[in-house]
Amino acid sequence: MIAYHLRQSFKPGEIDAAKALEIGYELAMKFTHGKHQFVVAVHTDKEHLHCHCIFNSVAIDGQRKFRDFKRSDKVLARISDHLCLENGLSIVENPQRGQSYNKWLGANKPLGVREQLQFAIDSVLPRCKSRADFLAEMNALGFEVKLGAHIAFRLPKGKSFVRLKSLPDGYDENSIRARISGEKIFTPKPRATAPMKVPKLLIDIQEKLQQGYGPGYEHWAKIENLKRSAKTLIYIQESGIDSYEELEQKCSVACGEAMAVNDKIKAIENKQKDINELQKQIGTYGKTRGVYVQYKASGWDKDFYESNRADITLHRAAKKYFDGLGLKKLPAINTLKLEWAELEKDRRPLCAEYKVANKKFKDLCATKSNASRMLGLNKSHKTPHGFEAEI
Repeated sequence: MIAYHLRQSFKPGEIDAAKALEIGYELAMKFTHGKHQFVVAVHTDKEHLHCHCIFNSVAIDGQRKFRDFKRSDKVLARISDHLCLENGLSIVENPQRGQSYNKWLGANKPLGVREQLQFAIDSVLPRCKSRADFLAEMNALGFEVKLGAHIAFRLPKGKSFVRLKSLPDGYDENSIRARISGEKIFTPKPRATAPMKVPKLLIDIQEKLQQGYGPGYEHWAKIENLKRSAKTLIYIQESGIDSYEELEQKCSVACGEAMAVNDKIKAIENKQKDINELQKQIGTYGKTRGVYVQYKASGWDKDFYESNRADITLHRAAKKYFDGLGLKKLPAINTLKLEWAELEKDRRPLCAEYKVANKKFKDLCATKSNASRMLGLNKSHKTPHGFEAEI
């Protein structure tokens, strides 16, 4: 390890670049105890200012190296929090575990060596009628072919060969032979596309200033609003929206779609709730039945009733519940469990569908709100969910 890289971010509008650099320097000094060389830089390309600190793993005296230790991130966070609090800045009160860099990249993650090879194979196979055609096509793409016990390819400017047998199902030698001959139909897994960037709501600068935000925040907010306005226009163009009226219509349609899916989910959940309650009452009825039979055999004895009042009351309540449903014969618990499971099987894909539909609706609402403000249409708009929002 030659050097270590630290990052420190600040809440938008709270700090300027000079102060951020000063705090970043203090963070590096405290974390390294001044024993390692380091460089600190402030980036202002995002809405939040952030520092990058890179320090040499070898100490200044050349006698020792920095060794990362368990929970070093917690130590670094504690130092950063102390420095921010000393300077009247915000800190993250309840930090949550973040996502990995690869997950953060999402669809923008670059293809690995094996993924590049798989992509190349998928692109050439439709044109191939034999093994020789396949090898020739791969060679034409710049792949170096290595024949032997197993076929292997090396990417252009690649370091090592990759055997086909090391690739997932559908890309080994037997599968490729079957795909060429037409014996096997294989559909490549599509690569996820980068999601469309959704605009954030424009900032009400005057309202923020009335809340006590300073001129630094006002300067940042004006620039940020320009960026968000640009993203709004790009989103409208990419969505194929030609007019404000069409945007309103799409917003209304998206709301209707989300509410329709939500109504289906609620209907299924109500049925599941009824099944749960019926199972509960059947269980209660079975547990208290013996006591109620004894009570009946005693000739409805008052002393027996007083000593077993709770069980008798629960038994009667369960019987009344069954009568209310018009049940002559109680269903088996296993039958109810199977019915609940079938409903759950229908509910889960609906929940995923609702998540997508609701996000689409919210994105369109944010776009509509921004477009209204950009066009100077300041009016009170009542959303389909019943709350008012100024746009």
